[in-house]
Amino acid sequence: MDGLNAVVPYAEDDYHRLRPTLGLKAPNDKTSSSIDRTLDLDGFFGLNPALAPLLPLFREGRLSVVHAVGSNDLTRSHFEAMSAMERGVGTAKASASSGWLARYLDATAAEPLSPLRAVALSSTMPDSLRGATHAIQLESLDDFRLSSGDRKWVESFQKGLGELYEGGSDAVREAGRQTLEVLDSLSKIDLDSYPSERGVAYPDSELGRGLRQVAVMIKTGLGLEVACLDRGGWDTHFGQGRSEGLLTGLLDDLARSLAAFSADIRNFRERVTVVVQTEFGRRAYENVTLGTDHGRGSVMMLLGPTVAGGKVAGEWPGMRKDQLEEPGDLRVTTDYRQILSEALAWHSGSDSSREVFPSFSARASASFVL
Repeated sequence: MDGLNAVVPYAEDDYHRLRPTLGLKAPNDKTSSSIDRTLDLDGFFGLNPALAPLLPLFREGRLSVVHAVGSNDLTRSHFEAMSAMERGVGTAKASASSGWLARYLDATAAEPLSPLRAVALSSTMPDSLRGATHAIQLESLDDFRLSSGDRKWVESFQKGLGELYEGGSDAVREAGRQTLEVLDSLSKIDLDSYPSERGVAYPDSELGRGLRQVAVMIKTGLGLEVACLDRGGWDTHFGQGRSEGLLTGLLDDLARSLAAFSADIRNFRERVTVVVQTEFGRRAYENVTLGTDHGRGSVMMLLGPTVAGGKVAGEWPGMRKDQLEEPGDLRVTTDYRQILSEALAWHSGSDSSREVFPSFSARASASFVL
């Protein structure tokens, strides 16, 4: 994600120098159209207008933004950077046989465990959940059902499968029982008729549909603890645009999906934290095809009840030539694991960062989560 055009340092002169075409303007810039002006956050940073649905959450103190976030890895490879972050390590070459969420789930496991404790709404299991004993991957909740139009046949067949896997403790029987538990839980959900909260409208997008399904799982009390969703398409080498273009559409979808999700779970959101994370940012200067190339520091967003909301957090490294990291990238000043460690500590009620991020020492004074 291009964090510099998502949460814009509009008061930074070098931002405008490096992005004469793509750069968004200050909130009070009278020489530009309103769609090209940022929405002021704190007198220095402004929100991209496409993220306007998130502004009320920021002002309520429920949304926090941390700038110049990333990892220690200097790679500009999407796959290496994603692998490192999902495994919870500093660099892609670092050793880790499981994902950071899998380690968190193992460290905080308490019986009874729900078969829907961790769900990835994705075409593949993310590396962050690799190794988790109670995690499933689905493209949609509707996909995980016994396929038949005859309900009585389905119930009879499912009962027969249950008898088949009764008794014993070997891995095959245990896996079978867990699968049947998931089938039974999901059979109680009718996505088409399950209502969202009054006035809530999700975008008809992959992210919007995914977050709506997460909201349904939360509201139906299925024991969900962790949900992972992926939204691709942020590789804006060309046609990125300022107020129109590829990035605007992506940010609009993100903002409307998150705002709808927050409103939909309003009766449950005191125990839900959403983390928006990207593998790296984009170069500080625009390229000749009116896009941005792979960079380093970017933004993370935290949406929840105890985030240090209503402010743009993190140490701002500046955008002068001598402040940028070669070949022209925003320097990383906050390790992504610091933010995740604090969020996990709040949810678990204890500090499990040593087990989750064994090669990282979290700072006690950072306070991205209250």
